[in-house]
Amino acid sequence: MRQEIVLAIVFFLGVSIVAGVHLSSSDGLSRTDGVEAYSVPGKPRMTVPVAIKLSDELTPALLAVVYEAFGKTQEDEIYDTLAQVSDGAALEYLYLDRVGAMAGGGLHEADQTLHEIKMLDSIVTTEGSTLTIDATWQVIGTVGHEEHLHVRGNTYSADLSISPIDGAWRITDFALREVIRDMAGEMFEVSEESHDD
Repeated sequence: MRQEIVLAIVFFLGVSIVAGVHLSSSDGLSRTDGVEAYSVPGKPRMTVPVAIKLSDELTPALLAVVYEAFGKTQEDEIYDTLAQVSDGAALEYLYLDRVGAMAGGGLHEADQTLHEIKMLDSIVTTEGSTLTIDATWQVIGTVGHEEHLHVRGNTYSADLSISPIDGAWRITDFALREVIRDMAGEMFEVSEESHDD
């Protein structure tokens, strides 16, 4: 009798563990060793430790979608695209920056093509699951003006906060510190990887 009770308890615990694993893996979010992983545009999902380690891949993946949004001309498309990779104060800042450029006589057409985002420097600190990144990156692309194209190699420095929100990594704070445009018009070698996009 005692052995049957022990076996029943072991069986019950086994079934409970299996059911718990099944339920936690079927909630629509990837988990790695019990740690939640969040989506990244064009990359595998990343847990917080992986995102810290691969911040030089995470940051450009998010910024590429920001630049994609900046290439759009309809306000709803700009906002919806930015909302895929930003949230809160960062979403508002980036959206108003793009719409303000259009209203101020800036880019009115989808006349820019992003070729590559190259991280030049980044320092990452964390607080909980939020990554605070002091980042410097270079954007290589072409911008069209009527009948000709300019190659641009602008360098940007900004403080970014990146947090997991609704199952995805998103920029939650964005403070642009510096833009250096002294490489506009120069020739740049674009990596093979950026040709595959």
